Amino acid sequence: MILAERHLKFRAEAREYARTHVAPRATMHDLTGEFVKENIRELADRGWLGILWPKELGGMGLDYQTYVIAVEEVSRACASTGLTLAAHTSLGTYPIYKFGTTEQKERYIPRLAAGDYLGAFGLTEPNAGSDAAGIESSAKKTDRGFLINGSKRYITSASYAGTVIVAASLDRKLGRKGITCFIVETKTPGFKVPSVENKLGLKGSDTAELVFEDMLVPLDSVLGKEYDGYRIFMETLDGGRISIGAFCLGMAQCALDTMIAWFKDREMSQLESKALADVAVQVEAARLLVYNAAQIKDTGVRVDKECAFAKLFASEVAIRACGTAIDAIGPLAITDDMPVARAYRDAKLGEIGEGTSEVMRMIIAKDVIKEAKEAC
Repeated sequence: MILAERHLKFRAEAREYARTHVAPRATMHDLTGEFVKENIRELADRGWLGILWPKELGGMGLDYQTYVIAVEEVSRACASTGLTLAAHTSLGTYPIYKFGTTEQKERYIPRLAAGDYLGAFGLTEPNAGSDAAGIESSAKKTDRGFLINGSKRYITSASYAGTVIVAASLDRKLGRKGITCFIVETKTPGFKVPSVENKLGLKGSDTAELVFEDMLVPLDSVLGKEYDGYRIFMETLDGGRISIGAFCLGMAQCALDTMIAWFKDREMSQLESKALADVAVQVEAARLLVYNAAQIKDTGVRVDKECAFAKLFASEVAIRACGTAIDAIGPLAITDDMPVARAYRDAKLGEIGEGTSEVMRMIIAKDVIKEAKEAC
């Protein structure tokens, strides 16, 4: 895929920054579990927490292709930092920009773009993961505002967020049609972060549980319209899946980088040549799918199928690439001397977050059948 000159220039800048500033700290974050706060502050200083948003709202006014390149290159150096950037942008801020009122945009987006705090997205619950329509958190409308009760699980950056987009049901009997989204400020009484997850990988990212106990939010905290929450978070997940594709692409490229560095001064066997070639082809194919989805999204068209293509393929390529690199290099690859061991653990989230691989296949199959019927 041929990129525009501005994208090539940005990629070179992002790659050099990530190599010299983000990568050297990656092992420390993995070993200590310390949140990537310094990296995020630097990304904010560079304006990258607001890549997509207009300059009048404190952003850089750039396109989704540029944003995808940023996530890819940062994740290539440190997946914990890449995931934090991706979740903040596509999940924590995008819904406000796309569905918020003018007042909501002006109140929140400049501070999110500046990195005054992170944004988060509260959808997943203990009993509602892939079946997002089954959320149990409830909202009751009163004269003073909405009273929200419930909990969320596995929420990225929740401990460091200033705002969380919370999905809750106004009427559970209505199923998905009863869901409404709210912009919740984390300082609101009744908002609690009782625990932080200890994960297989992505040790430097924050993943937390949220609990809402009689949390009263203002009437004007509704995002979009009442009872329109399901549509809002489904469209939000669309772009989020491109983000996860870029995040996984970065880890896949990390695996390829590791193999190239290992074999460039060694004589390769036929099997080793095949392993390296297979990873190189798969990484490039994943990049084409991710970039294609980003470029279509830049046109303003819904890209459900293309997002699913990108997310499914890139996530599975990341796992395969890391595994192949470890198999080809041997025991040294599973030590902290090589980044691919960390990437292997980090990559597993890509097959789960923002829709499992099974859900992606359901979306793809449904769209393929729909297109075939429309063509008849």
